[in-house]
Amino acid sequence: MKLYYSPGACSLSPHIVLREGGFDFQLERVDLKTRQTEHGRDYRTVHPLGCVPALELDDGQVLTEGPAIVQYLADRVPDTQLAPAPGTLARYRLMEWLNFISTELHKGFGGLFNPAFPEQAKTIFRTLLQARLDEAQRRLGNQTYVLGDTFTVADAYLFTVLGWGKYVGVDLAAWPGLAAYCGRVAARPAVQAALAAEGLR
Repeated sequence: MKLYYSPGACSLSPHIVLREGGFDFQLERVDLKTRQTEHGRDYRTVHPLGCVPALELDDGQVLTEGPAIVQYLADRVPDTQLAPAPGTLARYRLMEWLNFISTELHKGFGGLFNPAFPEQAKTIFRTLLQARLDEAQRRLGNQTYVLGDTFTVADAYLFTVLGWGKYVGVDLAAWPGLAAYCGRVAARPAVQAALAAEGLR
């Protein structure tokens, strides 16, 4: 398998999952401005929208969209418990979290990265994002990870998205529960390895 990624982007989530799951995989960096891969390939031939992540499977098929990729990977290695078993309520709780992160947090941060957005619009985005971070902290509560004591693919995604705060002026110190959570996730060996491979530490 090959993961197309850009350092610190949402592709960090499946990168962490690949390492947590013990997969044999390759990485290929994508320049999101030029849409070229590190080996000179036009990335749009892999993903027409030019977005990361994309996971090229061993048979040549390409899977896109981070939440789909991480569930696919988790189901390949069920003994790791990176996702609850399909059909269980816990699995739907995982999907609930993945959708919340994707639609409420990921998109909320996304607008703050857009240089074309006027500052007035970014102020609105920050206000909306604050309410969603309040909700994320409330949902997490005192749990170690989003579903309890077991690290899942939702944790890889939440950690990735929360890490964007430092680039757009959203200080997690205002959400001590989320800040402590990020510290716990960051301490995991697979997460450390992924961060190092992407030049983020």
